[in-house]
Amino acid sequence: MTSIKKQVEETFEYLHRHPEISWEEVETTKYIRDILEENDCEVTTFEDCTGVIGKFGDFEKGLPVVAVRADMDALWQEVDGKFQPNHSCGHDAHMAMVLGVLWKLREQPELADKVAVKLIFQPAEEKGAGALKMIEQGVIDDVDYLFGIHLRPGQETSLGRATPVIVHGATKMIVGEIKGHDAHGARPHLNINSIEVGVQIVNMIRQIHLDPRIPHSVKMTQFQAGGKNVNIVPGNATFSLDLRAQNNQLMEELTRKVEEILSSLQSFYKTEINITHTHGIVAAENHQEAVGIMRQSIADVLGEQQVDEPLLTPGGDDFHYYSVNKPSLKATMVGLGCDLGPGLHHPAMTFNQEALINGAEILHRAILNTYQLEQTSR
Repeated sequence: MTSIKKQVEETFEYLHRHPEISWEEVETTKYIRDILEENDCEVTTFEDCTGVIGKFGDFEKGLPVVAVRADMDALWQEVDGKFQPNHSCGHDAHMAMVLGVLWKLREQPELADKVAVKLIFQPAEEKGAGALKMIEQGVIDDVDYLFGIHLRPGQETSLGRATPVIVHGATKMIVGEIKGHDAHGARPHLNINSIEVGVQIVNMIRQIHLDPRIPHSVKMTQFQAGGKNVNIVPGNATFSLDLRAQNNQLMEELTRKVEEILSSLQSFYKTEINITHTHGIVAAENHQEAVGIMRQSIADVLGEQQVDEPLLTPGGDDFHYYSVNKPSLKATMVGLGCDLGPGLHHPAMTFNQEALINGAEILHRAILNTYQLEQTSR
């Protein structure tokens, strides 16, 4: 009989070899759906998007519903000179660990009427939109507790350790345009040079001063102006800004400051500056009861000395849309030590696969601890 550890590792290897980008996780959805059905789960898929939900246990007795979420999508990035889907953020590992939770629950058939567990396999985390789509589909309407997991880089924690909560920050991307007209290089007085406007945007956003006790930043990450001729003063340009803040309140303040700068420069230069697109991810809104359950679960599996303090990171995850949109939800995300390197989103990212079973066991233990059930060895 194949051990759960072996099943998790083999599942990870399959998913790693078959990455699919955001909203295109079609084969991944089918693969996971088949596993859920084989393990007697009630399965839900969606007509208008990828993703799949499995239910294990008794949802008729009024038990609290505990959900475990895994993200499914890969990144589109250059690997060895070729652009392709690539699981360099660990979502293949997250899916394998959550399936491991199901296999561990199935080891204890007596749990079938003592738990109500929902396994959420969510698309499009890398787009920051998959969680919102699952919310729209009503996936968390009946959920009381929500647990997630994410591999962590080696510089944050090591193999055999874990943190019960990742305190992600908020992110926002602002795409804008400067609209004017071109002028001859000999007559710069006849237009507004969009490059000079871009320089002023950079200078002024660097002078934003907010509460220094809360991490935050804003920077220009793209700027395009001009064409092939160097004797034209360009009046048009496009630009992108990357905003980060450790909490949602400061992100609102930072966004307002940026918008005021763009408005003032538009007035000063008598040109048109428009925001054409914004998207982002909210900061973590974790629940202390959920964090406490996860802290105890890590200690149960790895040992009390292997529990890390809460992990503060400027990175983001759309997992937090669930708790922001449903404040009563008791949610937290585990940060799993796995000696990951060189780093998340690096095309050659690797990690120690011994951590996979650690993650599955921690999430499984968290479910049992939520219901205050004992684990039996079989």
